[in-house]
Amino acid sequence: MKTVAIIGSGVMGSGIALCSAQSGYETMVYDINTDALNKAKSYITQLIDTSISKGKSTEEQKINTLAKLKFTNNFEDLKADLILEAILEKLPLKQDLFQKLEDQNSPNCIFATNTSSIPITQIASVLKHPERLVGVHFFNPAHLMKLVEIIKGAATADSIAVTAFEWAKSLGKTAVYAQDSPGFIVNRVARHYYVEALKALEEGVADFETIDRLMESIGFKMGPFRLMDLIGVETNYSVTSSMFEQFQFDPKFRPSRIQKQKVDAGFHGRKTKKGFYNYE
Repeated sequence: MKTVAIIGSGVMGSGIALCSAQSGYETMVYDINTDALNKAKSYITQLIDTSISKGKSTEEQKINTLAKLKFTNNFEDLKADLILEAILEKLPLKQDLFQKLEDQNSPNCIFATNTSSIPITQIASVLKHPERLVGVHFFNPAHLMKLVEIIKGAATADSIAVTAFEWAKSLGKTAVYAQDSPGFIVNRVARHYYVEALKALEEGVADFETIDRLMESIGFKMGPFRLMDLIGVETNYSVTSSMFEQFQFDPKFRPSRIQKQKVDAGFHGRKTKKGFYNYE
């Protein structure tokens, strides 16, 4: 595998692209929105500069990494050995995307989805060759977090899953296999880090800053509200809504009305300068 394409230039997509380019892969970043691509370039450069300032990288490595990156809003450019999507957590969008990719790529192209909650089998059900689709789930921030879940759908070929596993390892990640179940391993367990924190806020147990301080004081690197702002409040809400539906509307996965209000107001966190916290 030599070439990788990442679809979606948000925080997650940009982080994955950075890891890929740093590991020597020719990496393309696609987004329909030109402004989003420009923000992704700035964000990736900022991440590298921060790494240099901490003595973890060099100017030479920065030059080499940026040389491996290409940014495009032309869908026809999306041809690679591995194409990974990091778009909105909506089943129809993902299915439509992979159907289009299947039409313009060689039979050897591997398709990967960074879905947090939607079963791989469900996404692959509309494809001519569902055996080519595998789940490759990174965690935010992708350039720092080591874990990557590799998920086989019912039709995913063993060789495709193994290749995805080895690719994740080549990025310096800790890859693990997970069953094709809603939320897989981590999101199923960690969803309640957000959901219960939001319930405590709704019930007036404490304000969000206090909840964050308490969780950080017992060892979590980020409280749930700071983490939602980093991931994207709308992204987090979308994943919770998806899991609520996937688990047949089990109340323990119920999305929060407070979080929905933030989404409706456009307060998506760091990316919009306002979420639960103000970043103006």
